[in-house]
Amino acid sequence: MRPDLQALVGQGVEAIDTPALVVDLDAMERNLHRMAEFSREHRVKLRPHAKMHKCAALARLQVEAGAVGLCVQKTAEAERLAERGVTDLFISNQVIAPAKLARVAALARRLHAAGGQLAIAVDSALGVERLAQAMTAAGPATQLDVFVELDVGQHRCGVAPGPAAVALVREVLRHPALRYAGLQAYQGSAQHQRSAAQRRATIEEVAAQVARTCTLLRADGIEPGLVTGAGTGTFALEAASGVFGELQAGSYLFMDADYALNRPDPAQPAFEHALYVKTQIISRSDDHAVCDAGHKSYAVDSGLPLVHGSDLQITGASDEAGVLRGPALPARGDILWLIPGHCDPTVNLHDAMVGVRGGLARGRVERILAVDARGALT
Repeated sequence: MRPDLQALVGQGVEAIDTPALVVDLDAMERNLHRMAEFSREHRVKLRPHAKMHKCAALARLQVEAGAVGLCVQKTAEAERLAERGVTDLFISNQVIAPAKLARVAALARRLHAAGGQLAIAVDSALGVERLAQAMTAAGPATQLDVFVELDVGQHRCGVAPGPAAVALVREVLRHPALRYAGLQAYQGSAQHQRSAAQRRATIEEVAAQVARTCTLLRADGIEPGLVTGAGTGTFALEAASGVFGELQAGSYLFMDADYALNRPDPAQPAFEHALYVKTQIISRSDDHAVCDAGHKSYAVDSGLPLVHGSDLQITGASDEAGVLRGPALPARGDILWLIPGHCDPTVNLHDAMVGVRGGLARGRVERILAVDARGALT
């Protein structure tokens, strides 16, 4: 940990240099407990996606609050979190390269020996065959749960629901080194459909596809196992479907500007913004101001950040700066708090997050949260 960041602990928010990624710990913990309470009330497992925060300390907080484990998208993310004590992990993505699969098998062996568990998704016979080869080479003591991923409308990874999925499940069952655990069904594009009615209609179709696949599996003498999926935009719908047994929502912990554009669904608890970029005005003209946070401080794939508590708008950004326009332009030296458009890639730009207790105006730095899996892309 950088000494200058660690030295902030106990100081007021004014001591945080800019630009910096800051977590409002009070808001984050309210989000944490709202989601944990929802999963308990609806009797579904919660396995949040750690690709959002990439932080072992936050992963442990989520488990302490009731999560059964964490999801990741990359083998390296799983390795980084496992090194820091997170022992129940699901790589909810396809891994095809034999060298990576050897790492998956080695990690599965280590976690099993430590009393933990690793799981992974598959969507092809080739993926199943190579995974089985890697697990066989790792030895009989290694255990790995395998989920068959369904393409339920996002058209990214996944096998078609129905007969094709049943055939792939049978392929998994053919390999003694693999343990079939269930189905992965995530509809990512539904997460940002703006109207609650749109999201509801989309997830109803997802649930129908999954239910049909489960029916076909049972007709073939196979118990479907756990159905896992869902995201921050739709998780209440999956929970109510009667099909899903596990939720993978991740962004609820921090929220971002893009999720704020979704019109609320009364079935879902409301979450607060908890992730901010602290920035300072470094230049000013008659019609615009410039802050010291640009593309290297926040991701713009889901739009430019919002300015917290202000009518100002960031109208453009370069690597190191953002241009602001609007009424009552701030003066040089003024501090602003930006709400990133997309939390996941924004976090991945930073080595650490500064955790603040007591609010952005008068709070104090309580802890520094390392982004342990930053750059873990393999």
